[in-house]
Amino acid sequence: MKLMEEYADKVIASGAYEPLDRIYVLNKIRALVGDEDGEAQDDQPLVAQLVDLAVKHGQIEDGQTAREILNDQLYDLMTPRPSVVNSTFWEKYQQSPETATDWFYKLCTSNDYVKVAAIKKNVVFDKPTKYGNLEITINLSKPEKDPKAIAAAAHDTKKKYPQCALCMENEGYKGRLGQAARSNHRIIRMMIGGKQWGFQYSPYAYFNEHCIFLYGEHEPMKINRQTLVNLVEIENTLPAYFVGSNADLPIVGGSMLAHEHYQGGRHVFPMMKATIKKELHFEDYPAVKAGIVNWPMSDIRLTSADATQLIDLGTHIIDVWDHYSDESLNIKAFDGDTRHHTVTPIMHRDGDSYVLDLVLRDNNTNDQYPLGIFHPHEKLWHIKKENIGLIEVMGRAILPARLKDELAEVKKFWLGQENKIADSHLPWAKEVQDRLEITRDNVDEVLEQELANIFANVLENAGVFKDDAAGQAGWERFVNQL
Repeated sequence: MKLMEEYADKVIASGAYEPLDRIYVLNKIRALVGDEDGEAQDDQPLVAQLVDLAVKHGQIEDGQTAREILNDQLYDLMTPRPSVVNSTFWEKYQQSPETATDWFYKLCTSNDYVKVAAIKKNVVFDKPTKYGNLEITINLSKPEKDPKAIAAAAHDTKKKYPQCALCMENEGYKGRLGQAARSNHRIIRMMIGGKQWGFQYSPYAYFNEHCIFLYGEHEPMKINRQTLVNLVEIENTLPAYFVGSNADLPIVGGSMLAHEHYQGGRHVFPMMKATIKKELHFEDYPAVKAGIVNWPMSDIRLTSADATQLIDLGTHIIDVWDHYSDESLNIKAFDGDTRHHTVTPIMHRDGDSYVLDLVLRDNNTNDQYPLGIFHPHEKLWHIKKENIGLIEVMGRAILPARLKDELAEVKKFWLGQENKIADSHLPWAKEVQDRLEITRDNVDEVLEQELANIFANVLENAGVFKDDAAGQAGWERFVNQL
């Protein structure tokens, strides 16, 4: 069958258009791809073939950005308008929240907004540690930046539109060099804390149904009482999802501090399974169960069906931590007016109860640790040098793509084969080799377990109260202050 005709049939089958619209849809496709049709092949997606045809016709240049833009424009044809998507979502929500999110997620995968094929390239496994199983991912899904976009950005002094990748204005935006194509992007509008927010899925998801809640205005992230109120409202709206916020400071925060947003999804992270190692009791909040979590980072968990008491106690902990210093442990709240303390707050439901984890964060640096005292230390940088954000706080490592090839060379080194092991990995590789008997049969198992052990060390580095005598005494002092 002819390529454009087959895709026109697929567009109509999606429900975005009626059969009577077929000629109109075909002409929309021709306008994007060129007039001359080609034969459809079975070995690759129709849209990928149409993009190749457009290059052949000279409709677009053969470059990464141009191909991405056309890909999303073609998928936009089988995506309902934002108003239709929103009305359908909230109609299905009347049946159940899960019915609505199931429908919206299926839409976002079928129209290639969520890049399912790319996500499948990621390396994913979990391995046991003293803190329970930790999850390891090597992120291979996000494409490398277009070299032309990097060059263009160096000379771009114009005010950006959209201002960032999380702004509402991305919905339906064609894209350009340095600004992602978003023609097929749709955002569900919802009121949170009396203000308009958006709910969308993440194109390069790190876990199942990875979603983002974004504030309707381009304003910086902040963690305070309103954050906890907002998390409760989101849990009331979508109780099957967890929701959490990256910290609102550099080093300990995420990569998008300029736009207020949260992340969520349908995944049970290792931290959620962690047990309480010490119960805490707050007389003024009798409806809240509290405790210090058995976790490498410093986490206080609050559990209650009483949202008001949970929010009140959570706010108290945030406020005290914001101004708490313990110089014996390099914990310092302020340098002059510069704040160094915040939390990573994460919430999920357990039946009728809200479960709130408040992970204490400190972004101080010193001469010994210039990237952060509570940041992965230098001996671990060969595996993980980047900031520890929300997802990693919960026990799922996001490791850089470079490791896929680098670790293949480590395995060759262990097996005595010719290799090109990086100098940065050599001390670690030798230490493991001295400690373990490594064979062809167990080399993959050894590698995965050692990566999990390193990730546990990374999280321990990021914890403000260490799992030693000094750290436990520090916990006591802080709890007394609370």
